[in-house]
Amino acid sequence: MSIIKEFQEFAVKGNMVDMAVGIIIGGAFGKIVTSLVNDVIMPPLGMLLGKVDFKDLAITLKEAGVDAAGAPVEAVKLSYGLFIQNTVDFLIVAIAVFMMVKAINTLRRKQEAAS
Repeated sequence: MSIIKEFQEFAVKGNMVDMAVGIIIGGAFGKIVTSLVNDVIMPPLGMLLGKVDFKDLAITLKEAGVDAAGAPVEAVKLSYGLFIQNTVDFLIVAIAVFMMVKAINTLRRKQEAAS
């Protein structure tokens, strides 16, 4: 019974609830940033670069075809356009998290100085 009681104490602690809320909000924020990058930032950037769709930017290592048994074989590609999109996505999230942590640290310093 002590393991169940320990788990209940752990699960009900404020830190656990805060972490769960943070994970849920972080997931939703990630979706918003992904949509921002894919649907708002990259299309105009692709247009400026000559009507390029970053999703289609890839280097084909091996063309699609059929194998010896006649089954279709997909092409092998290095999708560097998707990598660029994901990198922009990551940078936006990283900057937002950095700014949030910086603001929290500033508030903590002010609180400690006031005490």
